[in-house]
Amino acid sequence: MEVETRKPVLNYVPVTMKPRDIDSKLQLDMIEIQPDIRETPPNNFEAQPPRCGKKKSIVWEHFTMETAPDGCKRAYCNICKQSFAHSTGSKVAGTSNLKRHIAKGTCSVGLFNEEKNQSTPNSALSKTSCYSATPKQRYQTASVPDIVINSDHIRRELASMITMHEYPIHMVEHSGFVAFTRNIQPRFDSASFNTVQGDCVAIYLREKQNIQKVIDRMSGRVCLMLDLWSSCRNIGYMFVTGQFIDGDWKLQRKLLNVIMEPYQDSDTAFSHSVAACLSDWNMDGKLFSVTINQPLSNFSVDKLRTMLCVRKPLLLHGQLLAQNCLARFLSSMVQDALTSLQGTVKKVRDCVKYVKISELHGDKFLDLKQQLQVPSAMSLAVDDQTKWNTTYAMLLAALELREIFTCLDTLDPDYKNFPSMEDWKDIETLCTCIKPLFETANLLATGESLTTNLFFHEVWKIQMELAHAATIEDPLIITLTKSMQEKFENYWNSSWIVLAIAVVMDPRFKMKLVEFSFSKNYGEEAAVYIKTIEDGIHELFLEYVSLPLPLTPAYVEEANEITVKLEDPHGIGISSNGLALTEFDVYIMETSSQQSKSELDQYLKESLLPRVGEFDVLVWWKVNCMKYPTLSKMACDILSISVCTVPASSVFDTKNKEMDSYRSSLRPETVEALICAKNWLESQQKAETLAPLVKMEVPA
Repeated sequence: MEVETRKPVLNYVPVTMKPRDIDSKLQLDMIEIQPDIRETPPNNFEAQPPRCGKKKSIVWEHFTMETAPDGCKRAYCNICKQSFAHSTGSKVAGTSNLKRHIAKGTCSVGLFNEEKNQSTPNSALSKTSCYSATPKQRYQTASVPDIVINSDHIRRELASMITMHEYPIHMVEHSGFVAFTRNIQPRFDSASFNTVQGDCVAIYLREKQNIQKVIDRMSGRVCLMLDLWSSCRNIGYMFVTGQFIDGDWKLQRKLLNVIMEPYQDSDTAFSHSVAACLSDWNMDGKLFSVTINQPLSNFSVDKLRTMLCVRKPLLLHGQLLAQNCLARFLSSMVQDALTSLQGTVKKVRDCVKYVKISELHGDKFLDLKQQLQVPSAMSLAVDDQTKWNTTYAMLLAALELREIFTCLDTLDPDYKNFPSMEDWKDIETLCTCIKPLFETANLLATGESLTTNLFFHEVWKIQMELAHAATIEDPLIITLTKSMQEKFENYWNSSWIVLAIAVVMDPRFKMKLVEFSFSKNYGEEAAVYIKTIEDGIHELFLEYVSLPLPLTPAYVEEANEITVKLEDPHGIGISSNGLALTEFDVYIMETSSQQSKSELDQYLKESLLPRVGEFDVLVWWKVNCMKYPTLSKMACDILSISVCTVPASSVFDTKNKEMDSYRSSLRPETVEALICAKNWLESQQKAETLAPLVKMEVPA
């Protein structure tokens, strides 16, 4: 019987391989694939592990099997010679640890792979398919050739990150950041400071174009808020924010400019910033009001009005132009009150610190609270003296827990210098004086889309509280409220006309709340104030009647389309009758002035809306803009006046903002680009987050 001799089967060799590689490949396959040959390789070397019926892993092109003295088999990296356990007796470790070694890139295996894959693309595809065959064991390495690095996209994301989180641009040149990016992606070339600075400015310019389109299509006017920041270089930075109501009757608030003012104490600093903003955004003729974060001298206000009158006549003789920041006045009044009792306030602060800094002291305080059965649910916290609302909250909590503070020395002999009963009475009086100021400031800090009509009543309440305090013959109350009364009068004298006219635009109050409030405050003199508001609002309305309709791009395009349609075959279009139509418009304006004036009278004579549930004054005017076409335009501008120049997060600040030393060292254009772009990107993200959640139903 003849024994059939099986011939070895040779593996297919790609034609792309070099002759030398083909010879070595054939020799290796001849050794491994002959099934009848049972030769055992030397003890100290094993070229490849048993195939076990499966295709070889590509890791064995970079590892060599050797038998250790203890009989275990280990895989040695051909490049760095690091060894890995592969099998011990019947237990086999597999190749996962070997793949992880390649993925780490700690030796030049990755570079070797990349060079080999570039020379043998077919083999690279086969290696990729080996990994993809087991989804749970995919390893992405730097040697994968199909990864495309988009350096421009990475730089844009880097610039967005620096802008959004206020990181210093120079971080891209720090050695730690460069090493980090090289470990993440060696193929990405580190960007220089100038490159990233240019990318940040590019983001600013792109977003600025979007804001400019909104402003250009705005039919109403814009109100500016000016907030002056100081710096360690004795250079000021004017933050110019614009607030307006868009075509959909939504209140918009955008940071427009950050302008460096070398002479921040100059009387011309504010007028220069206003002029620069109007020129930069092409808003000549669209300015309605300016709110400033600090009181201006009469000379500065007159200079501002003169500068703006040259551009275009001001409405109501400029009486609505310059307003003061309500948040700054409230903060200043509270600081004066706290300073009057700073010694007593410090005693309370020290007591709170004593309880909060030690866990042992806190436990004794809680034990005493349970023994005395004090029902207060307020928690103690040491105040942040840069935020006056935290000081107010600390004093309120300490007042409710004063019984415990008074008796704490019985359990803790180290507790000393606690406030006396007289001190607690003074703190209670102080909190009573601060309460109306806090309620108004809290509305500024927590409210969204705050229109001007909301603040006449708030300011009136403060005025009533101060007037009542003046009648109390208490030396402490007189001391606390004297300075507060003086500062409030300064704010009221510059803002009462704007606040009163704004509340008239609220259909729930109109002139009735103005008449009631002034009668309460001024008695027989109230008639003078009421007549001033009535005359002012009628004069302002007549000015709006005489104004032409704004030619926004939307109206211009529509007018152009109509003009083309009306042109006759002889080339004599609407322009040939332009003079006649202009005279016709004047005739319509003159003959309908009395009728238009009754639009305001009709609004004032109608019944007040009931104050039931939530009310959005902008939605009401949006629904009634066809009924009151001229009055609605006036309401749009008046309701967009801002009473506050600072964002909600800065309402309770006790100090003016200061530009940090790093940004002060940058070019003014870069500072403006970084700060403005951050504001715009945050607003955009907030709008995208809230958009699916907002559902507004307009009544028919």
